Amino acid sequence: QVQPVESGGGLVQAGGSLRLSCAASGRTSVTKVMGWFRQAPGKEREFVAAITYGGRSTQYADSVKGRFTISRDDDKNTVYLQMNSLKPEDTAVYYCAEGNAVRIIFRDYDYDHWGQGTQVTVSS
Repeated sequence: QVQPVESGGGLVQAGGSLRLSCAASGRTSVTKVMGWFRQAPGKEREFVAAITYGGRSTQYADSVKGRFTISRDDDKNTVYLQMNSLKPEDTAVYYCAEGNAVRIIFRDYDYDHWGQGTQVTVSS
């Protein structure tokens, strides 16, 4: 496996919840930061959340703070994005990314490996 693999997307009504999962491309390590990005039609890809090894540090975009929670299980090489109180504007393709860093990184071009993405659609 040379890239992370996302799962868990789907169609949900506004106010609902979804949990995305990302199987990392290899063994997670202290130098691997994991991030979630999203891209809506006609818009640029944007940062959603990121987490360092062991969950020591997390960061969120302002638009999802208080609604989304990122977590990771390094024994399972998996990262999660719990999305609650979903809004139609959360509709996008969500991508998991891996970066070689010990701290949070926000810019997509600083990440090394990307998944294929999973579609999240929130209906009003």
